[in-house]
Amino acid sequence: MADPALIQLILVALATSPVEELDQAGLAARIRQGDHDAFRSFYEAHHQSLFRFLRSKNIDSATTKDLIQQAFVYIWEHRDTIDPAKSLRAYLFKISYTRMLNHVRDHKKFDGSQPIPTKQTNHTPEDEARAKELNVAISAAIAAMPERRSQVFELCFMQQLTYKEVADALDLSVKTIENHMGLALKDMRKALQQYI
Repeated sequence: MADPALIQLILVALATSPVEELDQAGLAARIRQGDHDAFRSFYEAHHQSLFRFLRSKNIDSATTKDLIQQAFVYIWEHRDTIDPAKSLRAYLFKISYTRMLNHVRDHKKFDGSQPIPTKQTNHTPEDEARAKELNVAISAAIAAMPERRSQVFELCFMQQLTYKEVADALDLSVKTIENHMGLALKDMRKALQQYI
């Protein structure tokens, strides 16, 4: 059975990666050039999913809003360093996650040797049944992918290797890895539509 944190990560990624809706590289390039409309589009596309992600880490609503604002301001102020070839969304989540860790550390809300706290909920039998059903659906979606695509998805998404690392390991180009991941995320989005 997949780790609940992994299931949550898959759902967040599927909900926050509308590959076909936004030309991410083009949007990043426009933001780098100081385009306010592009930055607003980026903000609107990712604000809610980032809010849900940080709230799932048991961060209160006011702090979450502040951390998100800091992350977006940081991107805008450092826009001249944006590399359009890299995922600006991933960078945004990394900045936010790091700021969350710093906030938790600075406010001593948890022992550093302990894992990051997750949102505490009272799980009902229905919740547990739905989680098991979702786990089966994820496994089935991965199994239904062509072999190379599922292999790339496993390495990039589940093992969290970079596209470059996977390209080197499989002796493929980074562009091929990007294509496989785009198709894998489409497959997952389609297979898990009822859960998103």
